[in-house]
Amino acid sequence: MRLDGQGLLVLVDPVRTSGAEAARIGRAAKAAGVRGLLIGSSFDGAAQTHEVARALRDNAPGIPVALFPGSAMQLTDQVDLVLFLSLVSGRNPQYLIEEHVRAVPYLQQHPVPTLSTAYILIDGGRVTSVESVSQTRPLPADKPELAAAHATAATLIGMQAVYLDAGSGAERPVSPEVIRACRAAVPRSPLFVGGGIRTPALARAARKAGADFVVIGTVVEEGPQGELGKRGGLGGLGAFVEAVK
Repeated sequence: MRLDGQGLLVLVDPVRTSGAEAARIGRAAKAAGVRGLLIGSSFDGAAQTHEVARALRDNAPGIPVALFPGSAMQLTDQVDLVLFLSLVSGRNPQYLIEEHVRAVPYLQQHPVPTLSTAYILIDGGRVTSVESVSQTRPLPADKPELAAAHATAATLIGMQAVYLDAGSGAERPVSPEVIRACRAAVPRSPLFVGGGIRTPALARAARKAGADFVVIGTVVEEGPQGELGKRGGLGGLGAFVEAVK
């Protein structure tokens, strides 16, 4: 099953989500018409990743499930695609190439399709989990040309996609200016944008600026206290789907 085109992706953290909760999210995502489901966490949790991936697949048939891994320990064959992420905004070799080498034995035994993805962390106004775990600084939010240069360099190396992320729970999402600059720099590469997107209006702004895939996650985890709670729970996913059409 392919993850192509454009639309809304829902990111599920296997460390914070049980199999039963993942099943509920999968059913709601299917009903709302999301384009795909992502599984990912900054912390290792191999057993949970496998369980959550299987629950999403079983309860959202016809919707591609992709892995957004924080390390090689999170690999599972219960997904349709692995975003083979290289943290090109940082300079920590572990997340530039080392985790990828560690992933090779698993992928040789379980040949899940991969998408070489340049992962670019943008300052979202607070220290996020990915910044703490990777020990890398995000790129400044007010330097779109710097983000665009990283995206261009990554595609020149041969990476197939670009993922701009403000980080889980960011105070502010990646700005339209940064998205537009990266879209112009890599017009033919799939562009993912996530982090801090808590309302349909913010999702719409990211899509309008050039994101192919708009990713939400924290707003789903917040439950009744978050934006989806105000919209009747997971049934409110439909408003986000409509916003990015």
